[in-house]
Amino acid sequence: MSIESIQPKLIIHGGAGLCLRDKDGKERVRTVLLGIVQQIYDLLLEGSSAVDAVIKGCQLLEDEPRFNAGTGSVLQSDGQIRMSASLMDGTNQSFSGVINVSRVKNPIYLAQELQKQSDHILSDYGAAELLRELNIPIYDPLTDLRLQEWMEERKHNFSSKTAGVIAERTGTIGVVALDNQGHIAAGTSTGGKGLERIGRVSDSAMPAGNYANAFAGVSCTGIGEDIIDECLAAKIVIRVTDGLSLAEAMEKSMAESRSRNRELAAIALDHQGNIVWGKTSEIVLAAYHNGKAMGDSLDATPTESMGRY
Repeated sequence: MSIESIQPKLIIHGGAGLCLRDKDGKERVRTVLLGIVQQIYDLLLEGSSAVDAVIKGCQLLEDEPRFNAGTGSVLQSDGQIRMSASLMDGTNQSFSGVINVSRVKNPIYLAQELQKQSDHILSDYGAAELLRELNIPIYDPLTDLRLQEWMEERKHNFSSKTAGVIAERTGTIGVVALDNQGHIAAGTSTGGKGLERIGRVSDSAMPAGNYANAFAGVSCTGIGEDIIDECLAAKIVIRVTDGLSLAEAMEKSMAESRSRNRELAAIALDHQGNIVWGKTSEIVLAAYHNGKAMGDSLDATPTESMGRY
């Protein structure tokens, strides 16, 4: 295949966890996801790089309050929001990210900036200093719904309604893109799992949760500790690099995760344009463009563990 003939491909996710509560909720999430897919894919068709497409996609998902990233992030045990995000340029095999950053609208922009610097991963204090250096406006990502949810959960009322998404506190977002030059990038952003101990670090700013090279890219969602224990994103990419097909790498990794009772999901694509998602959770909110049409994973049954396109 010549470079000129490569068809861009794209897959995104808005979290994983329990099934959507009702048909209307599912359709609202589907409309949002497919709308974002269309916007990002149009950029890829116009010649945008995989990195730029991933950054734009993460920004759009962070700005959508029904997902647990950026605006609409969940609160930690002390009632504060601390977010994490990472970006990986598969062409350069370069990873960057921020951990537990506060008062910023789009953590993915900090991860983007760190691609240019010698220090690629910053925690809370360093990320706050970077915010000041870049003169990025202070922003409060808290929504009324997340505050109400936190107040109810603090009273141990776990039957309270959440922000209209699937997954209880696992609505991490992610984007994986293949551009028309054959380059792959992956980005992942999260508000954490909610009510966690102060200082807890998620998988989203680690290669365990977000990884890409010249062969494949993966973004993960679900229980962060389970993803870290499996080193899931990097494992899938390495298996593809070592010769397994993307579908085989995903299937093997999901089978291993399931055998250890992990609750997680992953989206992925490879340099040949194959798109795959996998899950051990009941649902993963994934949507994609395979070069011909858009689709999503929202109708997958709890026992359906994979999709390929």
